[in-house]
Amino acid sequence: MEVLPTYRRTSQRAQKLFGRFPLRWAPWAAGVLALFWLVNHAFHPPPPPPRDFPDWHYDPEPFFSPAQHPPGEEGVASPADWAARAALVRGAFVHAYQSYNSNAYMHDEVKPVSGGWVNNFNGWSVTVFDSLDTMLIMGLDEMFDDALSVVARTSFYQDSNNYAPFFETVIRYLGGLLSAYAISREPILLARADDLGAALLPAMDTPSGLPIYAVNTQSGKGKIGWTGTVLWAEALSCQMEYKYLAHLTGRPQYYHKVEKIMDIMHKANVTDDLFSTQWDMKTAAPKSGYFSVGAFADSAHEYLLKQWLLTGQSEPKARDLYLRSMRAIFEHVTFVSPKREMLYVTDIRAGKLTHTFEHLTCFFAGLLALGAHTLEMPAHERQLHRWAAEGLASTCWMTYADSYTGLGPDVMSMDHFEPPEKGKWLDRVRIWEEQGRPTEKPPGIVPKKWEEPKFKDYRSSVDSYLLRPETVESFYLLWRTTGDPMWRERGWAVFQSIERFCKTKYGYASIIKVDAKSPTLKDEQPSYFLAETLKYLYLLFTDAELVPLNKWVFNTEGHPLPIYEWRQWEKDEYRIPTPHRPSPPSGEEAADSPRTTGEEP
Repeated sequence: MEVLPTYRRTSQRAQKLFGRFPLRWAPWAAGVLALFWLVNHAFHPPPPPPRDFPDWHYDPEPFFSPAQHPPGEEGVASPADWAARAALVRGAFVHAYQSYNSNAYMHDEVKPVSGGWVNNFNGWSVTVFDSLDTMLIMGLDEMFDDALSVVARTSFYQDSNNYAPFFETVIRYLGGLLSAYAISREPILLARADDLGAALLPAMDTPSGLPIYAVNTQSGKGKIGWTGTVLWAEALSCQMEYKYLAHLTGRPQYYHKVEKIMDIMHKANVTDDLFSTQWDMKTAAPKSGYFSVGAFADSAHEYLLKQWLLTGQSEPKARDLYLRSMRAIFEHVTFVSPKREMLYVTDIRAGKLTHTFEHLTCFFAGLLALGAHTLEMPAHERQLHRWAAEGLASTCWMTYADSYTGLGPDVMSMDHFEPPEKGKWLDRVRIWEEQGRPTEKPPGIVPKKWEEPKFKDYRSSVDSYLLRPETVESFYLLWRTTGDPMWRERGWAVFQSIERFCKTKYGYASIIKVDAKSPTLKDEQPSYFLAETLKYLYLLFTDAELVPLNKWVFNTEGHPLPIYEWRQWEKDEYRIPTPHRPSPPSGEEAADSPRTTGEEP
């Protein structure tokens, strides 16, 4: 049988299919095909051709969970080891993003198990916006250039039936745009940030000025959330982005809208300085009996300190609120478990302690370390913040190390003393000091090991690992503020577990049952995995301080924004006092920009 050349086979197939049609119909058929092509390509553009990025893969053999093989037992890793580990994280990002780009292009997130896609954050390609600055920090410039084409085509349009959740859209989209602009100075990024900032601003057109849950970006119409109230995180997690946007654009309304919320909080009548997780949108009154450092409130605690740092330490209102809140947390909701002396911060629900500890709360260790590193405070108070940072990060680490997979559960129920007051951390520190400090560190800083389940001191109430960044974020901040390599080794153990149990053909998946030998995968790859988890691991393993803490501040989605000085007209317009300038924190010398120099890690 004759094997025809390709063009001849194609020609014969065409004749077989179309040979019976009159030739005069050809122009009409060509027009229909051209119209079909235009509709499918003009309105649904294909993804850009794949770049020639290396096919990174890491598959360690044999596997030991951290509990079986604690990190660091084989000695201290060399600079070459850390460079190789950073390169592996970079490769993990490339795999996650390329999988998104190939299977979920122009949608929000990829489904890493099935290879499908989901639009769960406005349908504006949230993975792209959340990943922009990570690409720049990792030196993936070609990937970044491709992503800019998505940004350029985005209009933030919504029809009348859709609403953008204010909190998530600000921290992911607006924060991602502003951070990428600060690093790259690409004009399109600032233009889109200004468009989005203006479109979201009507969310704060409420009787109190506190933001409504969601807003339609075309009409400005708001939508109330399922709680019927304003969550504290929603109210206090927009100041970094909007103040920096005001500084870049000169639009005073961006500043005034979010600063009004700060005024409300500064004047609020809260019991024991415990700021409620829920607030009335009409009256701005706190709903009593509900307090948390985790869900509904986590990033609000962050932005009190980080506003102060971002705006050149010029707004003492934010600093004072932060210190008030930290003292109240230490006094009322910070406890030690009875057997292993695990330090934890818990919630108050309906006026009662829950003794619940969330993975979300693990960010708090890094926040305390950053505050102790940057704030002026009495020596004893600074030491308390440092101890608490170490103790909470160690507790978070133990929840990873205790599981078979080496990954931590999402929510834990902590064992506690009876009565609970016996486990108050500050009281136990006071007793330790009165006894002459019989151990190197006070109770709660170094958790004890356990040999039997009855000594574990907690139970997993939600045993999923959702690719969350909070634990490795705290490891990174503790490494940078203390220089202790233990935090890097623990981060390396976490990354190995992610590679072992979460990696799929189409990206990385969350898992169910962290203590199972073959955990079930959840078909989701949250954009924050690329924005935060992989970014913090990369920065943790990179010797050079790519994002100096005395020049950049991370928003709650892991997007670094540069510390800036208010101009004189801004100080006059916003009534900002001239700041007292303390000595900058000591640290490793590094470049001003977090963008890489082009050298491989």
